[in-house]
Amino acid sequence: MINIVMFEPEIPQNAGNVARLCACIGAKLYFIGRLGFSMSDKYLKRSGLDYWDKVEIEHIIDFEEFENMFKKDEFIKKVHLFTTKTDVKYTDITYNEGDFLVFGPESRGIPENILEKFKSCCTTIPMRKQTRSLNLSNSVAIGAYEAVRQLGGLRG
Repeated sequence: MINIVMFEPEIPQNAGNVARLCACIGAKLYFIGRLGFSMSDKYLKRSGLDYWDKVEIEHIIDFEEFENMFKKDEFIKKVHLFTTKTDVKYTDITYNEGDFLVFGPESRGIPENILEKFKSCCTTIPMRKQTRSLNLSNSVAIGAYEAVRQLGGLRG
């Protein structure tokens, strides 16, 4: 199983889509920091459909608390920060059971100070240079399914 991490997500529909994805692939979903919506938001609930009871969700106060879940050397081995600010392709990463795929907020991505601190953990989904970013829930799906593919597909 992999873990999907949404750092300060802003759009309820994206979070609902990601929750639904997590239910479908058996991933645990972590929300870090402040959310740009309420967990009772109708758009969040609607986009997640009737999958809410099939996904395990944990809310972590801030990124520092998330970091403290790991020993530093363990963090670097298990965490993949998705960003447009690297050239390391997500398909060049070797994913392992229990890895954490981390995605930043829709409007600004993962903060620079985190990316700089964990530069060796950064990966990207390639796109044309004249574009800024993909939709967040699409990015999560792309990254998650590459990890699932590498880990031999879905079980159970």
